[in-house]
Amino acid sequence: MASRVLVHCIRSVRLLQHSGVIKSASQRSLTLVPFKQPANWTELLRVPSPALQLCRQYCDSPPLTLQIIEERVMNVLQQYDKIKPETLQSSSHFMKDLGLDSLDQVEIIMAMEDEFGFEIPDTEAEKLLTPAEVVQYIASKKDVNK
Repeated sequence: MASRVLVHCIRSVRLLQHSGVIKSASQRSLTLVPFKQPANWTELLRVPSPALQLCRQYCDSPPLTLQIIEERVMNVLQQYDKIKPETLQSSSHFMKDLGLDSLDQVEIIMAMEDEFGFEIPDTEAEKLLTPAEVVQYIASKKDVNK
């Protein structure tokens, strides 16, 4: 994705160079406003030329895979103070194997919501009893690359 954006920006610069937009923008003179004179800050912040607005910047997290989701889920669970990291496995049952109660399960689901940036409905959250089930649920809701 980043390489496609970079290629698009470079092509835009080349097109602007050939059309003369960059040359005419660089030949414009700057107007300095004396310090004592009050200035309208919106005019000072305005970009004077389209040549300076060459490309957009996109920001997003890297593509998700099942392995990345599993690592992030296990990392969140290892940081939970009531879970011993050495007993944690992807097949560990939250209540039977790890000794957690329903309130702990709610806290874990809330931590997963914070980690992955979407809300898990209560009816679905009640069904998520192992880290593997959490991973599968998140993979079903997010765009996952295999």
